[in-house]
Amino acid sequence: MRTDPWSDDACPIARTMAVLGQRWAILIVREALLGRSRFSEFREQLGVASDVLSARLAELVAAGILEVEDYREPGERTRSRYVLTDAGHDLVTVLAAMGQWGRKHRVTNKRSGYRFIEKSTGEHALVVFRRHDGIAVPTRDVTLIDSLNSE
Repeated sequence: MRTDPWSDDACPIARTMAVLGQRWAILIVREALLGRSRFSEFREQLGVASDVLSARLAELVAAGILEVEDYREPGERTRSRYVLTDAGHDLVTVLAAMGQWGRKHRVTNKRSGYRFIEKSTGEHALVVFRRHDGIAVPTRDVTLIDSLNSE
């Protein structure tokens, strides 16, 4: 995996960006969440060059976001596919938050069918902040602090 100066940063956001901040990484995770798992599926959906896709997939595997599984179709040779790990599945909230922000602040005339839904009901699901007691907190009322350097 490529060495990034943020890889060992104290800030968890910086450490996350060391992996997900690379071009195509988030979109590969999006495609995996949509059920794509084969190299050819990622390449076809994203239009990314094969060498770049290989590098990003290797980085996501090394970071524990994807894992490689071998499979074999009847009468075919053994092939590999990429599947999300638990850490990869946990990125659903990150992508949902990015999608919510994009819908609100990067409006376009183009239509997207991407929606995050609850599997069992099909109901639209949103990312929200909640206090420990379950009360929703509006984003404008949330701030980031550095608890190690605040008094």
